Amino acid sequence: MNNKTNDNIKVMVAGHICLDITPGFDPSSKGDFNDILSPGKLVNVEGATVSTGGTVSNTGLSMAKLGLDVTLNGKVGDDAFGAIIKDVVGLDRASSFKTAQGQSSSYSIVLSLPGVDRIFLHHPGTNDTFTAEDIDYDQLSQCALLSFGYPTLMQKMYENNGQELKTIFKKTKALGVLTSLDTTLPDPNSPSGQANWQAIFKEVLPYVDLFLPSIEEIAYMLNRDLFEKRKSEANGQDPVLSYTGADCTALSNKLLALGVKVIAIKMGINGYYIRTANRDVLNTLEHKPIDLDAWANREIWASSYQAQKFGAATGAGDATIAGFLTAFLNGLDPVCAVKAANTLGWQNVREVDTLSGVEDWPTTMAMIKDDTKKRNPLTIDIDGWRFSDSDQVYYGPNDNGNN
Repeated sequence: MNNKTNDNIKVMVAGHICLDITPGFDPSSKGDFNDILSPGKLVNVEGATVSTGGTVSNTGLSMAKLGLDVTLNGKVGDDAFGAIIKDVVGLDRASSFKTAQGQSSSYSIVLSLPGVDRIFLHHPGTNDTFTAEDIDYDQLSQCALLSFGYPTLMQKMYENNGQELKTIFKKTKALGVLTSLDTTLPDPNSPSGQANWQAIFKEVLPYVDLFLPSIEEIAYMLNRDLFEKRKSEANGQDPVLSYTGADCTALSNKLLALGVKVIAIKMGINGYYIRTANRDVLNTLEHKPIDLDAWANREIWASSYQAQKFGAATGAGDATIAGFLTAFLNGLDPVCAVKAANTLGWQNVREVDTLSGVEDWPTTMAMIKDDTKKRNPLTIDIDGWRFSDSDQVYYGPNDNGNN
């Protein structure tokens, strides 16, 4: 197991980015939402938190804290918000950003009132005009990996059955660069929610090496009946808890058939599930940082770690992706990669913001090795699944070590 990140590993994180503006409300400001924010009323607030959001910022800067050489590739307008976004992420890292003249940058106003679920006022801005031409291919050609995120929130990425997204991944593969994709849960009432994601995936996924959706996202896009069933069974609780090992196997079967080589599914508090292709398929990777024999034909599910101190879950999924991809690029075995993902999620939720909880790679490796950390309960009580006391993970019926 490598304890030190190879600082020469260059990656590009591209896709969705926005500016998040969160006004501070006095904790004593309690009451009905309509009373606090009523028409014509002046509401005194505290200082605002200004930060960047989206995969480019959350995943990219987390990977940078883990020691990788990260280039960020987003799109902003030539406005004040665009300048702030580039300043926040760092002008050097934003050197591959595209600035669109006459377009407005994406931003969100986050209303986080005491006792009320957060409300987002979101403007997609330049995320909706991002196309394949906005990727800096010169910089990308020097990278080991392209991680692209949130096409579900980017209009051009899902229009025309995802042809722009397909072009990005096809060009990336032609450069000999590994490809990674992650998504968000589409709003059923939005154009993204009504897009034909099965048709999009049929076009795009043959060019995707690593796919990292959440269980709800991939169920919604590949098996809507299953999505609705698990949501109904949750009875108002987190639907993620309703999904089974059989669900993961069935969905990953579809993804493997579409050409994905490594599938990592975020399971919320239930941790991380991964499924991989056979050795011959993995051998087609343009860049091979991993031991193919160790990664071939794997099916593993590991529970998340308990957070004794909880700040917020904002960006936790992006942090897990950063952990998993960093472990993959550093040649860790799949069990360690799953634990790296869960460790980054645990680091993230300790703080309110998306980045301050993320540690460096040596510290993270020490956490991965620490088997005394308490895990959240996870029981997979179906035939074919086996729990390993030594590894503290479940091995599925399709795992090469469980046959």
